[in-house]
Formats: sequence, structure tokens, C-alpha cells
Amino acid sequence: MNSDKPYAPACDRNRDAILDVLRIRFAGSRKVLEIGSGTGQHAVHFAAALPHLSWQTSDRADSLPGIRQWLAGASLPNTPSPLELDVNGPWPIERFDAVFTANTLHIMSWASVRAFFRSLPQVLTPDAYLTVYGPFNYEGHFTSISNAKFDASLKSMNPESGIRDFEAVDALAAECGFELVADEAMPANNRCLSWQRR
Repeated sequence: MNSDKPYAPACDRNRDAILDVLRIRFAGSRKVLEIGSGTGQHAVHFAAALPHLSWQTSDRADSLPGIRQWLAGASLPNTPSPLELDVNGPWPIERFDAVFTANTLHIMSWASVRAFFRSLPQVLTPDAYLTVYGPFNYEGHFTSISNAKFDASLKSMNPESGIRDFEAVDALAAECGFELVADEAMPANNRCLSWQRR
């Protein structure tokens, strides 16, 4: 592995569990937009395993060089060049039939989470799927001591970040025309939430 490439160990730990979900949820999809692609590790793993999908990476400008390195190293035919995308700014004009994002909602401010959901209808086809991976609280409670500690760590770096309440996120999704189709347990006290646009 090129030592200059960004590397997130968590991606290697969670990628196969997420892939099991995506094989089902995105079985009928063709064009996926990944929001907050980070290092690009997930993108190359999922695109290699799901060759029927065009996997469009995106992130803020400072992450794009690292994503390009991962895409170039994998040299897959179904990974177009990454897009610069801040959820609070302009979104792509093309349409996708699926969106995936991992470990982003707890990093964003709540205002940005709202902007994320409210922008989805403009880039998604009818009946498109949305799958979100990460930690969530239920009925206002942390699901583990480790998640509580993680939340405190997030808030110490940015008071506007933090683990989101499932119910609040699901309500926001519903407001934007999405219906929850699955809430699946993942390793390390994470979840995969999937909605379909109605």
C-alpha cells in the first residue's frame, strides 16, 4: 500500500458488514452517490464487490486528493472522478438511484444534517434508496458506554457534533419523503439505516 495514501483502520473493520447490507439494498440500483467518502477506502471495496453499480464518490475539497489516490490504485471501471460536495453548498445536477454515507451524521452539525436530507430529493430518482451507517441513540439513550464516550469526545472537538437520535433522523427523513425500510445492527454498536424514497 502506498504509505502516502490516507488510511482509516475502521474502514477495514466495518466494510464487509456494510457490504452485506448494500448487496441487498442496492441490488436494483445502478448509480450510487457516496456522501463524505473520506479516504476512499469504502468506495473501492464496494465498487469492486458490486460491479453493477457506478460508485460516485464525493467529499469536501481537502479530502479529494486522497480519494483520487485510492481510485487510481484500484483502477476500477465503475468509479468516476470524485465530486467536490459540501452538504451545505451546491449539489450535483445528475440523478442517482441510491445514496450511501458512513460515519458522517455525527460529525456534521444538526443544521448540516437537515441540509443533507433536504437536498436528497433533488439528486435522487423516485424509489431511490438511502443507506446511512454509523452510531445512533434510541429514545434519547446511548446504546453502549463506548458510544457515550465517543459522543463526549466528538463534542469536546465540536459542540455542534454528536451521536444523533434515531427518532429525530427518521422524522427528518420522513419529512423529505423517505420511508424507513430497515434498521440493522452492525459491529461496534453501529447501525445501518435504510430508507426508500416514496
